Amino acid sequence: QVKLVESGGGSVKPGDSLRLSCTTSGFTLENYSIGWFRQAPGKEREGVTCIRGRQTFYAGSVKGRFTVSRDTATNTVHLEMNRLGAEDTGVYYCAAYPGHIVMSGCFRSENMPYWGKGTLVTFSN
Repeated sequence: QVKLVESGGGSVKPGDSLRLSCTTSGFTLENYSIGWFRQAPGKEREGVTCIRGRQTFYAGSVKGRFTVSRDTATNTVHLEMNRLGAEDTGVYYCAAYPGHIVMSGCFRSENMPYWGKGTLVTFSN
């Protein structure tokens, strides 16, 4: 049974850093594509990053600030977020696709069959 559990959310201030984790089970992490998505209040869910094999991809809004990595020893995918701002507020989800998905597909939520329940990142001045 594929399972994904996000953790690490919290309240942040301008310029803070935060590390989110997606702990996976029920599948071999190297054989799946993992995407991070976020959804701000009143907005649609958007793809943020994708890790596919050894390749990583980023949305323009986070490129240079966010880093995605995976630890196959612990079956965990991490999202290191730096220089956070109000625009980064939202519920962050990790999602999994069985196989190596095309890059553009990894940023589309409808392509991802497996999801975690999310972790909340809020922003305070």
